[in-house]
Amino acid sequence: MLKHLFTVLLLLIAGAAHGAANQREPIMIGMIDGMSGAFANAGEAVARNLQFAIDKVNSRGGVKLPDGRHMLALSVFDNKQSVDESMVELKQLTDKRIRFVVQGNSSAVAGALIDAINKHNERVPDRRVLFLNYSAVDPILTTEKCSYWHFRFDAHADMRMHALTEVVRDDAKAKRIYLIGQDYSFGRQIAKAARAQLGAKRSDIEIVGDELHPIGKIKDFAPYIAKIRASGADTVITGNWGNDLTLLVRAAREASLNVKFYTFYGNGLGAPAAIGDAGVGTVRAVAEWHPNVGGSDKNRGSDRFYLDFRQRYPQAKDDYVHLRMHIMIEMLASAIETARSTEAVAVAHALEGARFQNGFHHATMRASDHQLIQPLYVSVMQKKGEGGVRFDNEGSGYGFKTERFLSEASTALPASCTMVRPQR
Repeated sequence: MLKHLFTVLLLLIAGAAHGAANQREPIMIGMIDGMSGAFANAGEAVARNLQFAIDKVNSRGGVKLPDGRHMLALSVFDNKQSVDESMVELKQLTDKRIRFVVQGNSSAVAGALIDAINKHNERVPDRRVLFLNYSAVDPILTTEKCSYWHFRFDAHADMRMHALTEVVRDDAKAKRIYLIGQDYSFGRQIAKAARAQLGAKRSDIEIVGDELHPIGKIKDFAPYIAKIRASGADTVITGNWGNDLTLLVRAAREASLNVKFYTFYGNGLGAPAAIGDAGVGTVRAVAEWHPNVGGSDKNRGSDRFYLDFRQRYPQAKDDYVHLRMHIMIEMLASAIETARSTEAVAVAHALEGARFQNGFHHATMRASDHQLIQPLYVSVMQKKGEGGVRFDNEGSGYGFKTERFLSEASTALPASCTMVRPQR
């Protein structure tokens, strides 16, 4: 018996040593985004989502490479939502030989990162990096500024606006629309896309206001709500996010403004709680997924995914699960394994045309412009427990119910990209 126990002990020690030998240095992912200031809550939500996705990969043993298994690890760099600070943080990131950059909470920052990474990769070809974009949705990033080193995992603004205006087209009560957004490249693109798409789909609609406001600086949106009321608008379209959205809809509620809100991000970061009962049946959001898409045998995996996240972060009330960030990490891990390398060109080649499938969602990375093509949902706000809404958002008591589902084929707007590809 003692001899048997000794043999088992030796096997356990040998196994542990073998596991340690196969555990190589981690594959670092550098997140550059705002972790302080007006949009700190958005940055913190991203970090939680990314860490959850990374933990899922690591729980399976990490990423398999020819020299053994490597864990993924996240390193966060606070850019204070500034382009200049982002350049400083990118330099620190590349000095640390981190090969994968992730960012998303500003299209202006994303555009600057693309330019800087293009130059860096040309100047230092043995230390090239890839830029994985989880939220910066200005279409220019995959059109005029498209880059071999940049991949976008969110639907761009024109794709999201296409989904929203498909619903507006069938909304007979939508007659007078007010556009309001943040005054930077993304906000301007939202207004441009809304005008073009509404003009094509509903020529009878009148746009009665088109307003841009400073990003992250407005503390009281009451004057803007007064303008919307005075315009006679029955519908508002906004791409606002973070506190700019929360404060906007809170001001509308406090002023008892009875309009429909068609939003890009009205389903998270405090917006549902700020809107309250006034949003039931009137506030819509567009996203690649939402917690209440499940509820059937086919989509049971969606429920498990959501509940796993809530179990991991039970106290994160001001939070929302962003499926696209999980897709990004899973597709990166798979591409590294396919490439059998973390070298940027090899991983980029493996990502092109790559497919994602998890049982309740599927997506394809379009090779021509590095834009992820995936379904989109337009959902409407409801009280938890009503209309099939089983899960609320951020503990607010309000959740979202699917109003329109758009398949991959329906969201895949034409590509327009002339990409310079490196010599492998």
